[in-house]
Amino acid sequence: MRNGYFQIGCTGGGTVVRLVKPVDGGNEVTAREIAEYLSGHGIVYDAGLLTKGIQTAASVANNEFLFLVNKDIIPEIRESYVLTIRPDKMIASVRFYPPSMKGERMTAQEFLMDLKVKGIVFGIKEKEIEAFFAKPRYCTDFIAAMGVPARNGCDARIKYFFNTDLHSRPALSEDGSVDFFHLNTICHCKKGEVLARLYPEDPGENGTTIYGEIVKPREVKRKHLEFGRNITLSPDRLQITSDVNGHVALVQDKVFVSDVLEVENVDTSTGDIEYEGSVLVNGNVLTNFSIKAQGHVEIRGVVEGARIESGGDIIIARGMNGMGRGVLATKGNVVAKYLENATVSAKGYVSTESILHSRVMAGTEINVTGRKGFITGGRVSAANVIRVKTLGSPMGADTIVEVGADPSVKLRIQELQKLVVEHKKAIEISHPVLTANMQKLRQGVKLKPDQMKYFQEMLQEENRRNQEIEQYLQEMESLQAILDASSNAKVEVSGEVFAGTKICIGDVSMVVKNSMKFCKFVKQQGDVKMTAL
Repeated sequence: MRNGYFQIGCTGGGTVVRLVKPVDGGNEVTAREIAEYLSGHGIVYDAGLLTKGIQTAASVANNEFLFLVNKDIIPEIRESYVLTIRPDKMIASVRFYPPSMKGERMTAQEFLMDLKVKGIVFGIKEKEIEAFFAKPRYCTDFIAAMGVPARNGCDARIKYFFNTDLHSRPALSEDGSVDFFHLNTICHCKKGEVLARLYPEDPGENGTTIYGEIVKPREVKRKHLEFGRNITLSPDRLQITSDVNGHVALVQDKVFVSDVLEVENVDTSTGDIEYEGSVLVNGNVLTNFSIKAQGHVEIRGVVEGARIESGGDIIIARGMNGMGRGVLATKGNVVAKYLENATVSAKGYVSTESILHSRVMAGTEINVTGRKGFITGGRVSAANVIRVKTLGSPMGADTIVEVGADPSVKLRIQELQKLVVEHKKAIEISHPVLTANMQKLRQGVKLKPDQMKYFQEMLQEENRRNQEIEQYLQEMESLQAILDASSNAKVEVSGEVFAGTKICIGDVSMVVKNSMKFCKFVKQQGDVKMTAL
């Protein structure tokens, strides 16, 4: 296959065009291309003669056809070309046009020199160029230079070989009650078991444009394995294994392994408990005692007016009557038969059959399910959703439920953004001074003691600011995730909500005027709206 092409002839009678037809399905020459060529070389032509000549050439059987475009005598024309650069500067394609019938051809070296003058210095296809000059194919595009695109790498990732799902839910029995004895919320591990493996980041490779410019790949995120006690890091720092038989948990991207402290009751026989791992209480926790554990706390009996703090989950099989002073505080989830006269704070979810006159706060959601499934009295807050069967009381007990991110989250993000800007401005001011002093030191120039002291202080200050910027950005990312997750906050009532109940979503609220069944409360157009469930 070969494209058709044209050639200019300079005769005593004027300027002629020699039109050569394509072979084996090649592209034909267009009138527009010939016209652009003539105009580009300053040749005045008769458009009517050009159009008529092309039409006549198409109608004859000859492979070549000559026709006149003007009666002017013009000088001979050298072989020429049109160079097209792709916007990303990765490809330069060229289209050559033959010299006039008695004109001179260009040499390969001349064309290569032209490319150099134009700044094209990388990825030049010398073999293709030499092949063209040895056997020209006119009016046909070919690649004269090709850059190398950047190869994007990939972020580092960590694969965990245990269940990291913080949204495990207790199963419902056939009678509608919650089965608190088979929660499966603890991941057990054995000594020598692989817990996690780090797959390092691939930084990718730089690319180069045809102008020799370096094109960098996108930045990748680095990670490293974070872990606590009872865990061994492999020599290549890519794998962690358990040192003990116990349980494993992932808390805020850090792996914890611990064995379990088991007691019958928390009372005068044990005193207060403070433990690095998890705690299992087979009986009850009595009033005024406390448990503080880094891992999970599981209580198979009842909790009275006690204080329980946990770095993992808190599970109370028979519920809690806090007597107005009981406190549950956890970085994980809370699962309890019931919560009465207690203060509960969980960064994860709260799941229970009933909440009575309590202050309950959850970082994600609150599910009040089971046969009773009621919230009566007190204040109950969750970031994303509250699901309940019966909300409020026909007796008029003050009941407040809240969902959505705290307005202080937005204020904190704005404050962090301002701090980042201030730190970057300060670095921009000090960095030139540091760079100048570093250059002097490299050149062997000795600084005066006071100058060296000032230089070291500035360097420490810049490092401190860079570290703080990184911390601020990480905090902004986590706060933004909270804000994004709370955009669809809602309260779902699968049974009945009683009049007098106050519903708060973000910064707006409403008081239910009439009892309603099977409904949902969401924020729409700046107000709390009630819709069908």
